[in-house]
Amino acid sequence: MSRFLITDDNPDGYKLEEILAAIRNEIITRQTKIMDDKRPEAQAVLTNNINILGLLAQGIALAEDSTRILDKSFGPHTDKGPRIGVL
Repeated sequence: MSRFLITDDNPDGYKLEEILAAIRNEIITRQTKIMDDKRPEAQAVLTNNINILGLLAQGIALAEDSTRILDKSFGPHTDKGPRIGVL
């Protein structure tokens, strides 16, 4: 059972790209609070988060591509079950 993603059991869930974008936005907000902190620990966290943001951007792009593929091939998601996988 999915707690976050859209599934038959969780029709009010989110698309993967929506969750990743929300996480990205929270990281960006946090970054603005530490970007002027010159301590080495803060700078290390800032660098790590910048790298994580790049990975999130890649993940968002891949998730959006998967959504486009599914929408093009099978139409919008409905409550009639999964579009791919075990039916």
